[in-house]
Order: sequence, then structure tokens, then C-alpha cells
Amino acid sequence: MKRYPVQAARGALDWSRAELLTDFSFPWQATPPPLTEFRALWDDERLHFRFECVDEDLVLGAGASVKERVLGSDRVELFFTPGLELNPYFCVEMAPNGDVYGYRAKTYRQFDDDFAWQGLEVAHGIDGSRYTVSGSMPLATLRALGVLKAGARELLVGVYRAEFSHEPAGGVHFGWMSWLDPRTQTPDFHVPSSFGVFELVG
Repeated sequence: MKRYPVQAARGALDWSRAELLTDFSFPWQATPPPLTEFRALWDDERLHFRFECVDEDLVLGAGASVKERVLGSDRVELFFTPGLELNPYFCVEMAPNGDVYGYRAKTYRQFDDDFAWQGLEVAHGIDGSRYTVSGSMPLATLRALGVLKAGARELLVGVYRAEFSHEPAGGVHFGWMSWLDPRTQTPDFHVPSSFGVFELVG
């Protein structure tokens, strides 16, 4: 199973300490992926994360609800689960404009939108053809959800990007990027094979 070492922050948040993850791909289409950089750090209280994405054709969804806007947008996503049975798993999907959609789910694709991430903090920025989404969540929340076991240094995580683009004739093309290939016939992040291991080190 693919592993990503999450370095200890050791004081003030210094992203140069973080391992750089860039090997994102389009598992379901033969298209060169735009640059996606992911970093994570941890300290005694929180898991910190940061996405930096190149996007020459930013798509931002419309709708009356945050969920509608996020699902219609370019975005980055993190999924967490206590076990690969995915019963349950916990998701946060974050758009470049700051909209955040969080939910709990059970296999297969049984979503609970009443779930709320306790203590989640998210920041965002758009600068020309790049956008950044960063944030953090309390380790206490991950422990309460069973994602981070007591005394453990490993957790199961999926890291994804929804990369949309405007089509010349109108409409939107939906592209799906992952840090590993789930090896499904159709695009799907909601499967055990899309998860890897984050290891808290340092």
C-alpha cells in the first residue's frame, strides 16, 4: 500500500519540512495531469495539509447550497477511514473559493450530510492560474472518529483532485485525479483501493 510520511512540524508551521507529494494522475483518461503539490505536517494537536494546484481553466460551481457549489467546482479532497471496509469513512471536499463540503459515508456511497467536521480549519487563495487550499484538523477529532487509533502513528487517507474544464461547445468536462490508481473501470474514489497510509514521523 502506498505510504506518505507526515513530518512533525516542530514549532512554527514550516512547509519546507513537509514531504512533497506530486505524483497525481488521471487514472481514467490519457491526459497529462496539471501540477498538483500536496504537503502535510503534524504537531501534538493537529494534522496540517496544503494543496497547491495549477489550473488554467478554473471552474467554480453555482447553486443555492455549499454542497451544490462544491460538487460543481474544481476542488481538492481528503478521505479518512478507520478501516478498508469503509464502514464508515469521512470526507472533506474543498473548492478554491473557500466552499467546503464535509460528510460521513458508508460503503457503498451512502452519504450522511448531517456530519460536521469538529475543529476543521480551511484557508484558500486564487492567484492567476494557481490556487491553494490549506487547513488543519484536530488529532482529537481523528481519534474520536476512530481514524487515528490510540497510540498509533498511521492512518488511512485518500488524496484527490477534481479537475474540471469548460468544453468548447458548452458544458463541463469532469476530470478525476488521485495520488494512486484505484484500478476501477470508471472514476471512483469511494473504494478501498483509493486509500493509502499517512505515517506520522519525526
